[in-house]
Amino acid sequence: MSEPTPKLTTEAEILAQLEDGMTIAIGGWGSRRKPMSIVRAICNSDLKDLTVISYGGPDIGLLCAASKVKKAVYGFVSLDSIPLEPHFRKARQAGSIEFAELDEGAFYLGLLAAAHRVPFYPTRAGIGSDMLKMNPDLKMVKSPYKPHDELVAIPAFDIDVSLIHMNRADKFGNGQFLGPDLYFDDLFAMAGKKTFMTAEKIVDTDEFVKLGPVQTLKISRVFVDGVLEVEGGAHFTECPPDYGRDEAFQKEYAATAKDPKLWDAFLEKYILDKSHEQYLKAIKGFGAQKKKKK
Repeated sequence: MSEPTPKLTTEAEILAQLEDGMTIAIGGWGSRRKPMSIVRAICNSDLKDLTVISYGGPDIGLLCAASKVKKAVYGFVSLDSIPLEPHFRKARQAGSIEFAELDEGAFYLGLLAAAHRVPFYPTRAGIGSDMLKMNPDLKMVKSPYKPHDELVAIPAFDIDVSLIHMNRADKFGNGQFLGPDLYFDDLFAMAGKKTFMTAEKIVDTDEFVKLGPVQTLKISRVFVDGVLEVEGGAHFTECPPDYGRDEAFQKEYAATAKDPKLWDAFLEKYILDKSHEQYLKAIKGFGAQKKKKK
């Protein structure tokens, strides 16, 4: 049997696949295992008018602050230890972005429908709630089976590109999570027309079974178009067991939503014209943080 084709890529090659007006889905959960190196690269690009689909955290916040977002689709947007993402809140209150706000279960069904390539999934979620008032485009369907209940039809997300971050990957695009939760990154990978994955480390395929049980191997190369090793690629979100959330840095970031001068200084120091390697040098202490976590 011949060996699969390697899918190693670069940050520049990933960005080259993105276009103005695209719908981009971002894996992770809140301020946990987000593909932040690619998010920062998008902030540093000329891309605009993006629709971002996410169980949101600083990915949505940063992209809103950098004026990259036309519309955000989310189940929540939180920094976890800071309940509401401040740059997202600022954008919502200013009315500078369009939005679709779903409950977590309905968001999951939109993602699941996209992954399963069906047009929608029926659910009782949202019946009697403000979710239907806030999303008047959601339609109701009647079950063809008895009882003929009327249900909410959650449409499949139409995702051009999905971006996810894993603890480990191989060069063929298989991915492994080693923390406490996969979240829904397997569905994000399946749902995108294209999927790109960053990982803390690229290992030989036979190393996976030494690192964790088979249940941690949830990202199949079948659904991945490109894979890139990026140590610290989820910073400042947590990526256990490799490292925890950088709470001090997160507080520094959150504070910039209160003052345009602080945001401009943050951009200059950490994002504008900064490679990922330059970013890690600028934040300082990341190596020590990783050693402490280990």
